[in-house]
Amino acid sequence: MLEEASEVLESVLKASCLPLSVLLFVPAVLLLLGPPPAAEAAHEFTVYRMQQYELGGQPYGTRSAVLNTEARTVEADVLSRRCVMMRLVDFSYEQYQKALRQSAGAVVIILPRSISSVPQDVVRQFMEIEPEMLAMETIVPVYFAVEDEELLSIYEQTRAASASQGSASAAEVLLHTATANGFQMVTSGAQSKAINDWLIPSVEGRLTGLGGEDLPTVVIVAHYDSFGVAPWLSHGADSNGSGISVLLELARLFSRLYTYRRTHAGYNLLFFASGGGKFNYQGTKRWLEDNLDHTDSSLLQDNVAFVLCLDTLGRGNSLHLHVSKPPKEGTLQHAFLRELETVVASQFPEVKFSMVHKKINLAEDMLAWEHERFAIRRLPAFTISHLESHRDSLRNSIMDRRARIDTKALTRNAQIIAEALTRVIYNLTEKGAPADMQIFTDQMQIQQEQLESVMDWLSSQPRAAQLIDKDSTFLNTLEYCMGRYLKDVKQHHVKADKRDPEFVFYDQLKQVMNAYRVKPAIFDLLLAVCIAAYLGVAYVAVQHFGLLYKMIQRLSLKTKQHIARDLFPEHEFVQVVVRGVEWQSDLDVESWTCAHPDPVRGLLLVQSQRRVGLGGDTGQ
Repeated sequence: MLEEASEVLESVLKASCLPLSVLLFVPAVLLLLGPPPAAEAAHEFTVYRMQQYELGGQPYGTRSAVLNTEARTVEADVLSRRCVMMRLVDFSYEQYQKALRQSAGAVVIILPRSISSVPQDVVRQFMEIEPEMLAMETIVPVYFAVEDEELLSIYEQTRAASASQGSASAAEVLLHTATANGFQMVTSGAQSKAINDWLIPSVEGRLTGLGGEDLPTVVIVAHYDSFGVAPWLSHGADSNGSGISVLLELARLFSRLYTYRRTHAGYNLLFFASGGGKFNYQGTKRWLEDNLDHTDSSLLQDNVAFVLCLDTLGRGNSLHLHVSKPPKEGTLQHAFLRELETVVASQFPEVKFSMVHKKINLAEDMLAWEHERFAIRRLPAFTISHLESHRDSLRNSIMDRRARIDTKALTRNAQIIAEALTRVIYNLTEKGAPADMQIFTDQMQIQQEQLESVMDWLSSQPRAAQLIDKDSTFLNTLEYCMGRYLKDVKQHHVKADKRDPEFVFYDQLKQVMNAYRVKPAIFDLLLAVCIAAYLGVAYVAVQHFGLLYKMIQRLSLKTKQHIARDLFPEHEFVQVVVRGVEWQSDLDVESWTCAHPDPVRGLLLVQSQRRVGLGGDTGQ
């Protein structure tokens, strides 16, 4: 039996004309030189975790950061302990709740590369969902990822595998489950933990008025931080990058006016870029406490004319002055209101202006507008914005990007505010200045290019309060910009109380996720069955190799007889056996056909000039 097997192997090598080493090592070399691309086996990408913080002892956002589970899409019937992948264009709050109800292991929401390319109806829907996602405490980790080709490929393969689970046939489900590719989603970071001693910085600067010590002070405030469902994706272009850009432009304009004695007004101007605005205005709250409760000399203690808060000024054809208490006639805040109405009506009639009165609701966890922090301390204050309601979802969304800013509207709003403020400070209406007289023209005009560059800088980076510390590049740049125009520029810091913290931030907001290509457990089972079957067949073949060899020999002979008849259809063949070798005779031409001169291959026609009998020795 072993001799016959050796004979077959030698025949194969002889027929292939290749050495044994080539047959053994070439396949291995090809496997080494041609592996699948790395992205097909594993893909690494950056993910951004949903907000996790505590405000006033109330937790918000997700409570977990660790992920190590298999990927599925919402089309799958079973989502328990799975990482549910969703695309923004297909995202809905119902699908999100479905994943959480089924105890999904995690949720990954895939965002497009460019938010501006997303249809507006999808943007509005997601902006409305964001507050609801944060309002509920979520146990499982929720991540956001920006799509790329590999990630989209993973999503499509996962979606196909998830959809196949709804097939009608159980056999189809079993087959597809065994052959489909799965992906194990794994994060590289550890479980999130609270950040101790986190500081929320703010920056202030001033322009001192001319004419004595007890001058009225006008305070101009805007919070710089942004907010959204994911801190690292919160760029806050309109809320409140637009407010900071207008604050810096006002600082530039009035610094020039205060440079010359002829235009140096009798008002102190105090500029404050506050931090923690999205967390109930923590920076403003501590700043007021430091200036009103913990010091004897402060501009906020002496004679505050009014506080003007700037918020969401980057688009729209309307302006609203939000107040907690309508200003009384004869006060400077009432004069500012009238000057705003005058400037809008005479110079910008296309703009719709109104005053919105809303009382402070101390029962709510969050204040509506920043001016309410000042109103609580009995300082006259209001907020100017193009939004009519503080509940507008634009104020707290990752969809608030640079593309949503109308630079012309931003420039126009900055000019309206600057014109009205100047008319109040210099008392121009009482001096007989025409209502349609534009103050900031020629070299003193509002610089749209500078507003654009400031907006580009602000909206190019996330400015969530958890990401901005006192040494951050953003804060140093902001302090430098204010220092170009203002005096006594300095930082103020807020640190939560250790015993009863008003706010608590958590880390692990940005991580690296790996998607590893894996096969399901049933694939391993089927593979083991196939290997066992193969070994069983190989064992039987070795034990009965002689029988197998004769069977293959007969099948090969029949095949070659059919070939010969196809080549010579006009001849009649007779089969004989001479010394165990099968021969065929063509009776018409007295020729012999040797079917097996080589036990394996070949068809050789041997011509003979005589007839031989069955069992003879001639013709060999």
